[in-house]
Amino acid sequence: MGEATRATAGRLTPEQESAWERDGFFIVRGFAEPELLREMDEHVVDLVRRNAAGEAIAPAFVTIEEKVADVARNPEDALSKLFRIHREQPVFREFIARADLLSLCAGILGDDLDCFLSQYIAKRPGALGQPWHQDAFYFPFDRGPQVGIWLAITEAREDNGPLWVLPGSHRDPVHETVPDPRPHANYGYVEIVDRETEDAIPVLMQPGDILLFHSHLMHKSTDNMSEGSRMAMVYHVANSATVDLAPEKWGFTPPNVDWMPVLRSGERVPVDPSARS
Repeated sequence: MGEATRATAGRLTPEQESAWERDGFFIVRGFAEPELLREMDEHVVDLVRRNAAGEAIAPAFVTIEEKVADVARNPEDALSKLFRIHREQPVFREFIARADLLSLCAGILGDDLDCFLSQYIAKRPGALGQPWHQDAFYFPFDRGPQVGIWLAITEAREDNGPLWVLPGSHRDPVHETVPDPRPHANYGYVEIVDRETEDAIPVLMQPGDILLFHSHLMHKSTDNMSEGSRMAMVYHVANSATVDLAPEKWGFTPPNVDWMPVLRSGERVPVDPSARS
């Protein structure tokens, strides 16, 4: 369920189209090479250490530290999430601009695309999972869906806090939520409690696999019960005509959002890091 082979040309394969319509997600195995994954992880470590040393890195990215982390020997050991790195940081910008990746996204959303959100997730041993939610809850836009791209930097196993998804829930509206009641929950975590989830399945991935998923798909992650870290790089892509209604709804634009054109009329857009929308 949700499985598909790698697309070598064109948009979506018939298997991917079927999985998207039926389940709200599909996996492409072996999409990224090990060297790229190492480069991404090393770059995050460098950014976090430079930031901890007081170096000004502009425009500033957004970091969230793990609230239940023990005393960290290095700054990166306490990192939970690092946001907004898809424009200025070349390794992350180049990945979201890959023609084969944009072809997959265009097969879902059309030929005019923006990347508006990115986050590197570092799930350290003992880190808490995130309750059942839909990403669309956090995206008060005038249209949808959006596509999430989840790149496995390390293996995602059942013991190290992988994603769990509820196939078919992408057809649901955005559910009401309650705040995550756990005392050490990350900022902004909410939980869906009005939906049965007995059909949920874990998304087990090898380094380099990618998961593409619908913004209404219900998903969660579990606690990391292993002795190693579970890392992932996540992007979110929308149709370029999307209007962000956060200022009207919430009175502000979330600081982790950065709308960057990546595709226009089916052609990749050269990114100028200094030109912010």
